[in-house]
Amino acid sequence: MKRYLYLAHRWLGILLCVFMALWFLSGVVMMYVGYPKLTPQEHWQRLPVLDGGACCLAAGEALAALPTGSVVRTLRLTSIAGTPVYVATLDKNRFAAIDGRSGALRPLADAALAVQSAQAFMPVMATYAGLVDEDAWTHSRALDGHRPLHRVDMQDEARTRLYVSSVTGEVVRDATLTERRWNWIGAWLHWLYPLRGGWLDDWWSGIVIYSSLAATVLGLTGLWAGCLRWRRRPYASGSHSPYRAPWARWHHWLGLAFGGLVVTWIASGLFSMNPWKIFDAGGPRSPMPVVQVADNEMSPAAMLACLEQAGFAASELSWVRLADESFILARAAGGGSRLLPPGRCAPFHEHDQASLLAAGAAMLPHARVSDIFVQQAYDWHYYSRVEHTMGGHQNRPLPVLRLQFDDPAQTWLYLDPRSGAVVQRLNSHGRVKRWLFALLHSWDWQPLLASRPLWDILLIVGSLGGFAVSVSGVVLGWRRLCRR
Repeated sequence: MKRYLYLAHRWLGILLCVFMALWFLSGVVMMYVGYPKLTPQEHWQRLPVLDGGACCLAAGEALAALPTGSVVRTLRLTSIAGTPVYVATLDKNRFAAIDGRSGALRPLADAALAVQSAQAFMPVMATYAGLVDEDAWTHSRALDGHRPLHRVDMQDEARTRLYVSSVTGEVVRDATLTERRWNWIGAWLHWLYPLRGGWLDDWWSGIVIYSSLAATVLGLTGLWAGCLRWRRRPYASGSHSPYRAPWARWHHWLGLAFGGLVVTWIASGLFSMNPWKIFDAGGPRSPMPVVQVADNEMSPAAMLACLEQAGFAASELSWVRLADESFILARAAGGGSRLLPPGRCAPFHEHDQASLLAAGAAMLPHARVSDIFVQQAYDWHYYSRVEHTMGGHQNRPLPVLRLQFDDPAQTWLYLDPRSGAVVQRLNSHGRVKRWLFALLHSWDWQPLLASRPLWDILLIVGSLGGFAVSVSGVVLGWRRLCRR
């Protein structure tokens, strides 16, 4: 039995230690430079104030330009290349852009419009860099409805590359030169993105899952073998380790010191992929919202004038619903928001608790609300991360209304009073994933996140330990192969 244990560890190490070394090295880079993304806050900050005097057709007239039978999931009135445009999200992650003045469906964006849009987003000199379906910085399913993408290189200090949707003409991603350089040894390596975008693309998820599973087995067998080889009473050499060669002895000691951490990090990386759908709780899902335009809705010009009278300069309008009622959500470049009933000039800051409760309860009609809590501070399950991290783009406002249900999945809904949107949905399986992925992989524990640089020191030391274990395994594996 021991022989098979040692052989399994040896040959798994020869196959996987290089990958593990790269995972630990790239993980440290990702602590400080994340994969490029365009956050909602960055999007809003770059938008000009909508001009009520030059705007716009009513939303109902704009939607008439869509093909018959189109189901509109979201609708925004925004600015693209200095022009007011309605952007509609349709089924299957498809998008449509409608001219806000003429009501005509806009054609696919060409290179000239892409450059104009990029310069409106970032007013500096720009160079068109071609059309691409997918490259190293756009491996994201959220961008599928916008492909192919125009690349525009900006002449700002950060040497930013902007990606512009060929469908809507909007800027949908930005990547600075610093992000692009560091990500070659950061997220691009960590997530095995060299395997994305080519003939292996359909196999990428399986490769990540099964290589992580094999690496977890490698770590467990190494811990087991290391404990079996360690002696409380020293060997004849005077060491508690039987290995005389320096690399082998270091691998043994480092494995005992950092092996548990190596296993938890690799296994939690595996859990991030939701392998075999183990974190899917099943049960009915809430139906996707459908945009409905009220018959008595004010024109966009009247809405903007109303908001301006209230001292609010709107840069984007979104059509949202709360239960059976429609509202207009206005966003400002500075990040503030206002809600507006569609038929009257009465802007307000947020929905009342009773309205949110009724809307939340309607999302799970076959369950009962078992607990209601107004959350004023971040906690174990609801928290925010810095912008560059993997979850840094997610909107986590405070306060939120948390509703707990007695359904079989034990669902929790977090509703934002300022928009009425569900900003987080957790069930029992999702809360388990919170432990097995976010805590074990990123050490997302509020007291620790608030105690930097302690968080940085602990993760860097642990990563260096895992890197040393992996590199010593690479050396031992290489020597074994050379001997053979």
